[in-house]
Amino acid sequence: MRVPVVLSAVALVAVVSGCGAAQEAAQTASAIADTATTVQVCAEALSQATAALDPSSPQQAVDQAHAAAASLTDLAATAADTTVNEAITGLAATLRDVTVDDLIGQPAAWLAVKADQVAKLTSACAG
Repeated sequence: MRVPVVLSAVALVAVVSGCGAAQEAAQTASAIADTATTVQVCAEALSQATAALDPSSPQQAVDQAHAAAASLTDLAATAADTTVNEAITGLAATLRDVTVDDLIGQPAAWLAVKADQVAKLTSACAG
């Protein structure tokens, strides 16, 4: 009678150990998928962040910035990494808030703010 109990206990330990290994494998696969998603999100966000605005038409440049902000906001929602999400959201806010007056009256100041947001995004994506 003791042999079947011992064999059952050994089988139970084997099953539980197997479940632990399967769970670790699933967590590793999930982490790899999150990393791949983060790389894709970062590549897209940086592409949009560095797109040139039309300097000959301030209104068109503002329209382009606002369109990029909307796209970045949607992209931020897909970011698995909180730091990347926050960096994309910050950049989107900078682009969303730009006005024609900013581009005509203080273009250097606005570009400095945008450059700071792009640097934060680059740092978040690298880290």
